[in-house]
Order: sequence, then C-alpha cells, then structure tokens
Amino acid sequence: MSRDEAPDGERLARIFLTRVLEPGDETAGRWMREHGAEEVARRLRDAGARLPGASERRWAGLRARAEKAEPQRDWTAARETGVRFLCPGGPEWPAQLDDLGDARPIGLWVRGSPALRLWALRSVAVVGARACTEYGAHMAATLAAGLAERGWVVVSGGAYGVDGAAHRGALGAGGATAAVLACGVDRPYPRGHAGLITRIAEQGLVIGELPPGEHPTPSRFIVRNRVIAALTRGTVVVEAAHRSGSLVTARAAQRLGRHTMGVPGPATSRLSAGVHELLRGEAVLVTDAAEVVELVGGMGELAPDRRGPVFPRDLLEPAGRRVLAALPGRGTASAGEIARGAQTSEDDAVGRLYELRSLGFVERHGDGWKLTRQAVTSVRQDHGQC
Repeated sequence: MSRDEAPDGERLARIFLTRVLEPGDETAGRWMREHGAEEVARRLRDAGARLPGASERRWAGLRARAEKAEPQRDWTAARETGVRFLCPGGPEWPAQLDDLGDARPIGLWVRGSPALRLWALRSVAVVGARACTEYGAHMAATLAAGLAERGWVVVSGGAYGVDGAAHRGALGAGGATAAVLACGVDRPYPRGHAGLITRIAEQGLVIGELPPGEHPTPSRFIVRNRVIAALTRGTVVVEAAHRSGSLVTARAAQRLGRHTMGVPGPATSRLSAGVHELLRGEAVLVTDAAEVVELVGGMGELAPDRRGPVFPRDLLEPAGRRVLAALPGRGTASAGEIARGAQTSEDDAVGRLYELRSLGFVERHGDGWKLTRQAVTSVRQDHGQC
C-alpha cells in the first residue's frame, strides 16, 4: 500500500490494536486468530462482549486504553515521518514471523526504505551485553562487518554495548543493518544512540511493534527479543551474563528452530558465563563471520579450514621424518645409531640422510651426522618451544 492511500479496515484495526494491546500477548493473538483483528477492535472500541480469557479487570483496562486510541492519527503521524505499517500476510511481511504463532506481532512499524521481507531472508542477529568489554565490542563489530561484507543483514536491538557495536560494524563496512526497538520507531532509545538509530533509518531499517511515541519498559525489551529471533536465520551471542536479555533471544531462537551461536570469552569472565552456558548446550561456537555463514548460509558457503603453520619438516615423507627425529638435538650420531632410532635398516637410513642433507636438514661430520641449525629451529617450532 502506498503511504498516500488511506488504510483499509484490517490495517486500521491493527494500528488501533498496537495502541491497546501489549506486544507478545498470546491471548490477544488467539482472539485475532479466531475472530479477526477488526472484530477484536470493534469489541474493544464499542464495549462489545468480553472476549474469552480476559478477566473483568483486564477487559476494563483494555477498554480504557481503547477509549484513548486514535488509529487514524497514528497513521497520519507515521506517514508524515516516513514510517509505514506492515500487516501479517502483506507483500512486505516476513513470513518467518508467523512461526511465533499467537505471539506473532499485531503488525510492524518500519522506518527506512528497504523491503523488510527481502532483507529478513538473509539476516543474522548479533546480540549481547550492554556493559560489554572492549573484547566484546571488538568481536561484535568485527563479526558484523564480516557478515555485511558477505551480503548478510545484521539485526540487533539498538542498545548500548554489543548491539551498538554490531550496528556500527555493519555500517562501517558499507553493509545492511536493522534495529528492532522496544518502543516507537520515532522515539530513539537509548537517547545516547539517537544519532546511530537515525543513521540506521537512513541506510537500513528501524523496526518496532509499538505505535509512534510509545516508550520502552523492561517487559517490552524482553518480548521484543522474540521478534529478533524469529526474523533472522540465526542468533549470535557475544558476551552475556547468566541473566542477560540476549540469552532470551538465543533461547527463543532455539525454540523456533533457528541456529544459535556463541562467541567464547575468558573462562573467568562473568560477562561470558551466559554464553558458555549456551555453548554447553545446543549452541555452536563461532569465532568469525565465515563460521557464522557456514551455519546459516546455503550449501557450499564453508568456512576455511583452520590449521597451524606448515613447517619444512611437515613436507617430508613419514620415513624421512622418522630418520630426522632419530638424530640427537645436540652432537652427532652414526648411521647405525640413527637407523636403530628410526627402526629401519642402516642402508635405508643412509639413503634418507643424504636426502635430508640435500634439503638442508642434516650435515655430515666424518662418520657421524648432525642436525643443521635450520633443522633444530624447525623441531623447536614444531614442539612449540619458540
């Protein structure tokens, strides 16, 4: 629907309900599934019959909110500030949000020009501690930049700490990022991130369930996290204490069958304790964007093999390595002594020694053989002594 068109009955009803109902209310979600949004709005607005599952006290509270709701005004205010409202089933609605069942958002308020449905198809959530360490901020920014460079949308919550680092990492790489807020999308929170959220809206998307002007509350932060989990292909947690809200996102992702990943930290770090608990369960350890994409991406998007450095001795055949290993670290040894150490014949040992000499590993001293300086250094490196 164009922003210049008047909203239809379904859209206006849902705009009304975002002002009356709290996000994630499964009872209200069941009402809409069974009766439709327009009928639920009509009963709340016109003092219709109380819907099942609502006590008289709760119904009265909803009715009080309904009396103050002005959906047409909300629609006009949103249109004037470049905000659009998405309804379930619409052309821009991300179908994966339907996995939330009756906890599915009533609708979404969106700032920014990209199509949310298309962005969500290739998106990853990067979340974590607000009071993160320098290590956490560095890892979040590096992961986000790497994901953005690979064409993935980085989704987070716009908060201080890991969230902000993730958004900045994606933006700094010239990539795509989306912030899911626990308040009205016209009301940047936290205030210290007003500039960042404005930049996200200009280059990406700012998303929320609450109508213009609504403020965040602790419970709204918690239920907001289910949207981050459902919207994305997987969730990466970078630093989280045992009671971190980012663990709520990760557990929601697990319940929804999404990939759940964690970036490890020091075993003694309180801010990594929650991540380590996830990793002891079903979460997968990741250390960079390539490992994340290997999980959430398509076939063939594999992370490179992780190997230590290759030393010259690694290129030798097994028999040559055995002969080389039979030489003493200091001094010389006879061909017979070397053959016994390598468990081979003396003739074979002599042949191998001349091969090793041509490669610069050993040198002959009279009737004995000894390691060259290059070979001694290689052995020490191989054993981690340098």
